[in-house]
Parts: sequence; structure tokens; C-alpha cells
Amino acid sequence: MNLTILIHCQDQSGIIHNVTGFISRNEGNVIYLDQHVDKQAGVFFMRLESEFISEINVETFKSQFSQELAERYGMEWSIHLGGDKPKMAIFVSKYNHCLYDLLSRYHSGELLVDIPFILSNHKDLGNIAQQFDIPYYHIPVNRENKAEAEQKQLKLLKEHQVDFIVLARYMQIVSPRIIDVFPNKIINIHHSFLPAFAGAKPYHAAFERGVKIIGATSHYVTEELDAGPIIEQDVTTVSHTHSIKDFLAKGRDLEKIVLSRAVKLHVTHKTMVYNNKTVIFA
Repeated sequence: MNLTILIHCQDQSGIIHNVTGFISRNEGNVIYLDQHVDKQAGVFFMRLESEFISEINVETFKSQFSQELAERYGMEWSIHLGGDKPKMAIFVSKYNHCLYDLLSRYHSGELLVDIPFILSNHKDLGNIAQQFDIPYYHIPVNRENKAEAEQKQLKLLKEHQVDFIVLARYMQIVSPRIIDVFPNKIINIHHSFLPAFAGAKPYHAAFERGVKIIGATSHYVTEELDAGPIIEQDVTTVSHTHSIKDFLAKGRDLEKIVLSRAVKLHVTHKTMVYNNKTVIFA
């Protein structure tokens, strides 16, 4: 069996030695280790994968790890069992490019998750869910019913024991009511023109300005709109030869690629959030 351990704490001597020694004493073998020290903040980060020849009692392992190491070093830590598939709910509106991409990767086995349902504030993409045999829930959202709609969303998320949410171009603001239940577990995607080109038609505005690059950003959702810890970004070049239609096509390609990368990083426990920033392990 395999375990992945994520750790961050104040930087101190002996952490790597003692953690790897703990793994060894429990008859485990370290197969991957990466660490980073934020020297400005004095914080140590580590991601470690270990392999055990025989089955171990994970709860006992966690208890011993807490007593012997976590308390000693003041660690924030988590342990994840290899092979577990987290449950990922997808929220969408009317744009289908990110949804198709995620579902294709899921169907091919590239994205190791379970998808209990797709939720939308519109009916438009229900046929896509049907193609992939995934339940589709339509919950309209407007100013008058937003609290009621979010209550229905939370009920579904709880009933299906969802681990994290992906906003695959869900064009509604997620309120603290949901964010507080899923801290650093809601992944969003948007263009990278913010804050320069905000509004409903950022690609049109960027075209008029004559920009030379366009990009996409995926981040964890926080109460501050589009300002959460960034997980993944990418850019591509454009020129005077490209039309607005070209801008939109390039933007859609970037959005689906960047979002899928961010989801993979989250699913494989390669992201750590600290002070509204992320440490991303290779």
C-alpha cells in the first residue's frame, strides 16, 4: 500500500531525517520526497510518498505520527491513502469546453476521480451528462432565490459525500456559505486578463487593446472574487493577424488545459496552500 504525506511547519533542523526514519521504523520505503523552504517566512513544506510491503493500520499510523512528530514540530499535516478516488462535483453554466475536457479525461482513466453529479444553473448541458451517464441537476440561481439554491447545492454535496468542487465555467459567484464548507477545495478557471480587462467581453477588450499574449488561471476559490491561491496558469501568443474569434478559440483551449492540470495537481495531493499562495510539487 502507498501513503502520501503533506507537511508544513516552521523550518527546523531534523524534520526530513525524523520523518523518513519514522517511515522506516514502520517498515515503509520512501519512493518520492520533495521539499521547499520559504526562507522569507521561515516555513518548511514537504510532500512524501511511501510504500509499504504489507498492510498497515492507517489510523494507528496517523496517531503515532501525530504523537511522535506532528506535535513535536508543530506541523500542519495530512496523510492520503494511495488508490483512493476523491469525489468531484462539477458545476457548469452554458460553456461546454471545460466540461467536455474533464469528462473525456475522466472517461479515459486519465483523471482518477469519481464524479457523483454535474450541477448547473441552466438546462443546456444536460445532454453531455447523459452521454457520460452522470446525473445532472438543474438548480436555477437568481438574486431572489440564491440562498435557497445554495441550500439545495449543499444538500446534494453532503448526500453524495463530495470531496471537492470544480467550477468548469460556472458563471455564478459562490458565496461563503459554500466556501466555508469546502476551504481550498473549490477550483475555478478564468481568463488571465484580470484586472485589466474585466467585464462580460474581456477578449473583445483585449483585442481592441492589441495584446500580444492571452492566458488562463486556475485557482482555489476564496471570498475575495478571483483572488484565491493560484494553482496553475499558462499563456499563448497572439498577434495582429488574429481575429476576436481566434482569441476566443485560443482562450477556450487554454482554459480547459489549465483547469485539467489544476484538477490533477489537486487530486494527486501536489498542492499546499499557505498565506493565499500555493506550493506546487512536481
